[in-house]
Amino acid sequence: MCGRFTLALPPEMLAEVIGEIEQGRIQPRYNIAPTQQVAVVRQDAGGQRHLSYLRWGLIPPWAKDVSVGNPMINAWVETVHEKPAFLHAFRSRRCHVFASGFFEWENKKGRRQPLYICMKDGGPMIFAGLWESWKSPEAEIIETCTILTTNANSLIRPIHDRMPVILGRSD
Repeated sequence: MCGRFTLALPPEMLAEVIGEIEQGRIQPRYNIAPTQQVAVVRQDAGGQRHLSYLRWGLIPPWAKDVSVGNPMINAWVETVHEKPAFLHAFRSRRCHVFASGFFEWENKKGRRQPLYICMKDGGPMIFAGLWESWKSPEAEIIETCTILTTNANSLIRPIHDRMPVILGRSD
């Protein structure tokens, strides 16, 4: 599960992965929460990659209102191809969600303790994601995304049973 994350990396480090980005386009953020805007990279029909900001919480095209996306911040990679809410995005609207790290909460003596998980080298985490475009009843277009999750690896498993799908830089 991924419910909060950060993005506070030097622009030069992000440029290594994303390519050139406009100065000041990515501001440091230390507590990114569902329904907020998140930095993603998408590929256009011509193969060019573009940095965009999308609302975190995927709203499927058939949704009646924006609140449908609130719980859809994560999608299980094992079943995403079967779920109607994610099916169209899974087929053709994939993205990379950029982070410095993410939070998981550990229960200790009845208290929830936040733990910050990041790359050992301090580099960017690239989460696999899906995006969707939703048109409100007022004809407003809202672009949204979700983060794909998978079974936790041996490092995360003692804290939580799920974690984001983290892609390698070459992916």
